[in-house]
Amino acid sequence: MTDRELILAIDQGTTNTKALLVDATGRVHSQASVPNLVTYPRPGWAEQSGIDLIAGVQTVIADVLAKAGDVPIIGVGISNQRESILVWDAATGVPVGPLVIWQCRRSAPKCEALRADGHAEAIESRTGLALDPLFPAAKITWLLDNVPGARTRAEKGELRVGTVDSWLLWNLTGGTVHTTDHSNASRTQLFNTKTLSWDEELCTLFDVPMSMLAEIKSSDSRFGATAEGACALPAGTPILSMIGDSHAALFGHGVREPGTVKGTYGTGTSLMALTPERIRSTHGISSTIAWSQNGKAQYALEGNISVSGQTAAFVAELLGLADAATLSALAETVPDSNGVTFVPALVGLGAPYWRSDARGTMTGMSLGTKPAHLARAALEAIAFQVADVYAAMEADMGSALGELRADGGASRNPLVMQFQSDILGRPVAAAAAPEVSALGAAALAFSALGTAMPGVPAADKYEPSMSAAECANHRQRWASAVTQTLATNNKTTS
Repeated sequence: MTDRELILAIDQGTTNTKALLVDATGRVHSQASVPNLVTYPRPGWAEQSGIDLIAGVQTVIADVLAKAGDVPIIGVGISNQRESILVWDAATGVPVGPLVIWQCRRSAPKCEALRADGHAEAIESRTGLALDPLFPAAKITWLLDNVPGARTRAEKGELRVGTVDSWLLWNLTGGTVHTTDHSNASRTQLFNTKTLSWDEELCTLFDVPMSMLAEIKSSDSRFGATAEGACALPAGTPILSMIGDSHAALFGHGVREPGTVKGTYGTGTSLMALTPERIRSTHGISSTIAWSQNGKAQYALEGNISVSGQTAAFVAELLGLADAATLSALAETVPDSNGVTFVPALVGLGAPYWRSDARGTMTGMSLGTKPAHLARAALEAIAFQVADVYAAMEADMGSALGELRADGGASRNPLVMQFQSDILGRPVAAAAAPEVSALGAAALAFSALGTAMPGVPAADKYEPSMSAAECANHRQRWASAVTQTLATNNKTTS
């Protein structure tokens, strides 16, 4: 294989859709990106348009090919936002309702009803996932029960449901293939991670007809081929990998053995670490499948933080600042937050707390508090949440974890990364390339062809420099703020 034979990697994220042309050395030959619109029709709801999403994918494919010129493309790799779900017509491919994205909490009543009926333990034992509105199963229930005629049509076999990878595949293959991979299936809460199959009892609990669900294949499968007119790629271009974006980032970092943690700092943050076998978390972390190759699943632990990088954008807007970069510059004008702590439970708290009722709080303010202290508190909140998940992962694994390999927007912020290293007491290596998820999808596609693409190297490395006493004080301040947040929201909702 030569360095002129390229994989087209699609990374369909929450806020952006990207395409990269990558060779087997990991070099990016061209890339393109378009923004995605997220709408919030009601408090706690978040959704996108499935039609707009596929149009964005078609746009970035066309753009990246136009930039590259006449080059040999040997296949496609797909990484995608996870836990977002869409229902569509099996005959026409037209979506039935919105793409309900991972941040949406509209399915909270269904989750609470299942919890009240005593099903939470059974669901978590089969799926490795806490019963929470983050996951798609209850979202599917909501769509079938609230879109007029949807449930009747589903029971007649007229509808299909899928995560974003399945929706992209359906469209790129001209509506001929309805398939997903193990990594995405493991995030639905309808998939049994022990048997590696859809679970009939879970489908009954969530009232989801199994006829709607996609076929499940290994992440490195030949999923199908592009159809004539589906996109700017030639018809017949093979689709060689599909993998959830967080999982793809772990693969893109080159992590293949337990011990190293990957942190993707995006709208939310995902921490993931490989495990030697399937582990049932007892500390608020998800047990999941990182990827599968040749039919063999690689297990992992993951902690999902609902609002992470979005914290900076949110507080920047509150302070009337232009953007997150301006917020960071303001934060750097003070040495610390002056005791201010922000808990960004803006759509609830995810791992390791799993409190969908929690709402954001700012504590520790005084007459000496300045906007710069609020800015600093917002950035520190990103690192504090990661540290909570990291500690929970160590508790589940029963051993210390090592270096954190970081990617995503906040990984390029020295203030955040240094504070992260200090709070963890571990080295943090920030990736040299920002598009680690896309590169992971490309690496998996090359792997399917028998070629090993190297992992993304580190651009910057941060070592802990904070004293143990200072670190302990920070961690205690954060823990007190979280306790106050949960207590306040418990009183509010009781």
